[in-house]
Amino acid sequence: MKPEVSVIIPAYNCSRTIKQAIDSALCQDVISEIIVINDCSPEDLTECLAEYKSNPQVRLYKNETNLGVAATRNKGVQLAEGEYVAFLDSDDIWRPGKLSKQLAVMKKTGVVLSSTARELMEEDGTHTGRILPVPENITYKMLLYGNVINCSSVVMKREVAAEFPMGDDDAHEDYICWLQILKKYGEAAGINEPLLLYRMVKNSKSGSKLHSAKMTYQVYRKMGFGTVKSLGYFAGYAIHGVKKYFL
Repeated sequence: MKPEVSVIIPAYNCSRTIKQAIDSALCQDVISEIIVINDCSPEDLTECLAEYKSNPQVRLYKNETNLGVAATRNKGVQLAEGEYVAFLDSDDIWRPGKLSKQLAVMKKTGVVLSSTARELMEEDGTHTGRILPVPENITYKMLLYGNVINCSSVVMKREVAAEFPMGDDDAHEDYICWLQILKKYGEAAGINEPLLLYRMVKNSKSGSKLHSAKMTYQVYRKMGFGTVKSLGYFAGYAIHGVKKYFL
């Protein structure tokens, strides 16, 4: 049967975690395909992916050159056969029922994108119990003051993902994508349930709060806002960040 959802997992230096990510996608109660793309990882992933070669639900690919996470996700969208695509980073984990709950909300409301709340995990997989919520209705204006949509929680219509490919690895490529989509299509739906376990990795691109802040400012500039307006939205982002992580 044709998959309803295509799950896209970029793989890079993730031998310790990728099996948990793939297995959490395989456990979903939705007909899906899992597209795993090795982005020329310097760490050999052959052994940890070997068990999935015979699984017809899992499709394994390897980039000829390192493309980066944004271009690799875009490649996954082009390879996808499902009506919907879902992004899952190789160090994150989905809880059972995640996809079916999001599809139900999307079909009921007609939105093209949905997200969920997430629970933070330590790098070693220890649960922190710290949950970052998500509003049930996410608007473009709301999103300008802080990105409440985590990439590994997203399910979206495949044609919309193809219409707005990710780019700009020097900024938050996913944040720009969500803004562009909501600017055209209106609201996204949020399920305020921690259906995503999000691993906090110190050496990730957004792991440094200062670096992440600089990239966020670049988001506003790439969205076409002038300096004053960008600084205004950035101030809102900073306040949101303090509330999210420290209050």
